[in-house]
Amino acid sequence: MTSSHAEQMPEWPTAEHVPAEELARRQGIQPIASVDDLARPGLFESDDELDEFLADLYASRRAGAA
Repeated sequence: MTSSHAEQMPEWPTAEHVPAEELARRQGIQPIASVDDLARPGLFESDDELDEFLADLYASRRAGAA
């Protein structure tokens, strides 16, 4: 069924566009200097937990490639 008049879109509040670089500056985010900055010792409680995570990650990647 079609309408003889165009439906009006809801009006969304307009927000100021802020570039990502400016948002990072406002939040005090600095670029990483080294991959070591990303390391999180103790993230996994055991080697078994890490192995389970990696198995699930690899399985999800294989499923996405199918």
